[in-house]
Amino acid sequence: MKELPDRWQDLGEFIRDQRNTARLSLRRLSDMAGISNPYLSQIERGLRKPSAEILQQIAKALRISAETLYVRAGILEDHGAEHDLAGEILRDAYLTEEQKQTLVRIYTSFRHENGDVLVSPVIGGDPEGEDSVTG
Repeated sequence: MKELPDRWQDLGEFIRDQRNTARLSLRRLSDMAGISNPYLSQIERGLRKPSAEILQQIAKALRISAETLYVRAGILEDHGAEHDLAGEILRDAYLTEEQKQTLVRIYTSFRHENGDVLVSPVIGGDPEGEDSVTG
């Protein structure tokens, strides 16, 4: 586990990278997240330890899952193999906002319908090295 100062520095760098990927200024993201510009700047530089609520506001503004930030902050454990497909859809610059929301709704409805239980074999997940689908 990383030392706390390193963890906050890494979290801040991740938030900055996500902000830059989304092509948002520091001021714009702070407005969207409902936090002050100086506070967001301090978070990005690893000088402040944001609460779970602040992380949730930042995640919502960046259109990424709050869980991603919680894991980076050490609030939640990393589940390793889980992939944030909804977050990937929301970050796709080739889709309109309406298309993104529609895809996320469909995806989450299928997950809910299946009880969030793994129903398909994981490709390449067979410990023997054989593809689980073809046997």
